[in-house]
Amino acid sequence: MQVLNLELELDYQAAGLKVPEKRPAFTGYILRSNGEYCPKRPAVLICPGGGYAFTSDREATPIAMAFLAAGIDAFVLRYTCAPEAGFPTQLVEAAAAMRQIRSHAEEWELDESRIAICGFSAGGHLAASLGVFWNSDLLKERGLGGSCCQPDGMVLCYPVITSGPHAHRGSFHNLLMEQETPDMLALTSLENQVTADTPPAFLWHTWTDDAVPVQNTLLFASALADKSIPAEVHIYPRGGHGLSLANELVCGPEGILPEVQDWIRLATAWVKNLQK
Repeated sequence: MQVLNLELELDYQAAGLKVPEKRPAFTGYILRSNGEYCPKRPAVLICPGGGYAFTSDREATPIAMAFLAAGIDAFVLRYTCAPEAGFPTQLVEAAAAMRQIRSHAEEWELDESRIAICGFSAGGHLAASLGVFWNSDLLKERGLGGSCCQPDGMVLCYPVITSGPHAHRGSFHNLLMEQETPDMLALTSLENQVTADTPPAFLWHTWTDDAVPVQNTLLFASALADKSIPAEVHIYPRGGHGLSLANELVCGPEGILPEVQDWIRLATAWVKNLQK
């Protein structure tokens, strides 16, 4: 395995954004084949959660290692958070990260038809945002967007989706800050932004999530169904928020849930089966 500490190839000023004092950490975990592994592997860009206030360690490297163990190269983006920057900085950073992964696909021996994005909680909102906005003017007017930024699939883990009655208000406060207007809340309520260009999704949530209600996943899954976009959805009957892998590495006793731990096996199989 090779660990790459990457510099995000993004000109903030050219994109009309404030340059953050601390640049995002962007780390790649790559299986170098040396002619012995499968020559083309899937990849996933991971966006940890943290309410757009920080990026969780529990949803970063441990997730990358789980994907890597399944033969999927992994990249972790520690995107800029509040109060340093709000929307659309995080979306632009995710688009730039995806563009960078795709631009090095041959060098890193990646299968360009199976490059997914994975996000947790607010990171799930970011992952879904790239899924719905990758081909939008919102990115194109900043020199990004189009097929170079397109995720082939989305793995959304207890994602923040809606700014409506079932919203996780803190995530939207941190994402929008002084931009928190009805129009911007509507724009970032992602169940309303699904289009025919949105890629397929794998979603999971727990029914008893008391921070980000399960309706966030249900609303997004319904929006995907309305556009005939394939989705695999798993709702587990118990478990709180932020479970990550739901095992002893990342959770205390109350979060170790064997029935939830299976999500990573299902998600890695789903990514491997992606087809354009």
